[in-house]
Amino acid sequence: MIIDKAEVIVTSPDRNFVTLKLTTDDGLTGLGDATLNGRELAVVAYLTEHVVPLLIGADAGRIEDTWQFLYRSAYWRRGPVTMAAIAAVDMALWDIKGKAAGMPVYQLLGGASRNGLMAYGHASGKELPELFDSIRSHQEQGYKAIRVQTGVPTLKAIYGIAAQGAEVGDASVRYDHEPARRGAKPVEEDWDTRAYLNHLPGVFEAVRNEFGPDLPLLHDGHHRMTPIQAARLGKDLEPYDLFWLEDCTPAENQEALRLVRQHTTTPLAIGEIFNTVWDFKDIIRDQLIDYVRGAVTHMGGISPLKKTLDYAAMYQIKSGMHGPTDISPVGMAAAMHLGLSIHNFGIQEYMRHGAKTDRVFEQSFTWTDGYLHPGDKPGLGVELDVDEAGTYPYEQAYLPYNRLLDGTVHDW
Repeated sequence: MIIDKAEVIVTSPDRNFVTLKLTTDDGLTGLGDATLNGRELAVVAYLTEHVVPLLIGADAGRIEDTWQFLYRSAYWRRGPVTMAAIAAVDMALWDIKGKAAGMPVYQLLGGASRNGLMAYGHASGKELPELFDSIRSHQEQGYKAIRVQTGVPTLKAIYGIAAQGAEVGDASVRYDHEPARRGAKPVEEDWDTRAYLNHLPGVFEAVRNEFGPDLPLLHDGHHRMTPIQAARLGKDLEPYDLFWLEDCTPAENQEALRLVRQHTTTPLAIGEIFNTVWDFKDIIRDQLIDYVRGAVTHMGGISPLKKTLDYAAMYQIKSGMHGPTDISPVGMAAAMHLGLSIHNFGIQEYMRHGAKTDRVFEQSFTWTDGYLHPGDKPGLGVELDVDEAGTYPYEQAYLPYNRLLDGTVHDW
């Protein structure tokens, strides 16, 4: 199976996506997700100018060798742009391998370790009544675990609140599904950590009182706290038995998680902005986290993320792969195949894509009673309608950023 064609396809149905499509000399095709939210064109250039020329004439069956070649031969390693590009190649090659074998990718990874993947959805509300309605809506959709994000009374707009489209300039778009706003400049938002820390425990107390002790609840701090602030929040949330607290503090300083661990038993999840096993190595070894939040699209593909999760399994750390709408249906399918096959699966993030996206990407996964399954079509089970994709050209978009009350730029 020799690669004789490689196309980089950019489309923007409900948001921007970058897809690599490989075709072999015997007509097999494979898709890979290379989407990097807010920096998509950087990956397009990396693929088009530096990777695609290396793929023509290569053996599509040599997945590991191709990965190592693309990672090592560039000399300049790691980083979100490089690893998203390599991830797209890795996914596309697994897709081709599955089609050649007539098997879904999860079978090539060792077969299913479970019947389906428990997924969590994103409930949110500026105030408690809106939040309660959102939780009930997600339960009606079948979700058995729910992330809770709430407004803070003194703040205008906060990450993860669905109804904030109007506040940030576009009431037609669910803010939590696509916070990256189309336009020439990013949207500025406000932030006050003290107000957030004082408000959040009361929200979780109210949610527990309304929905009981058994519903798994998650929360995303989104990198906005210092280590000691994160430790305080984790401790304050202990009475409400969270499934996890995500991205409680910026993880570039990994020693920070040691301080958080000393003060709280709330489970910690981290890693959606990580790119390689080296970002996870020490915090897995030292058991400073409970869930690996790496994304197939951001971590270089199925091959390296499987190795990372196998390493995590030695320390009883589970998967919690990144899966909002900035992961295309191709990347999401790859995560499902990987999650179905590994032993230490924990939970899968799942946000439904919009109708336009579903017309561009034909998908075969199922969502039944709160569980995902990638389906049994050969390969990843996703096909791209190139003509439909062409009707949605790229639109410039940026993620928001935060400023504190005194005007200082802060983590969003």
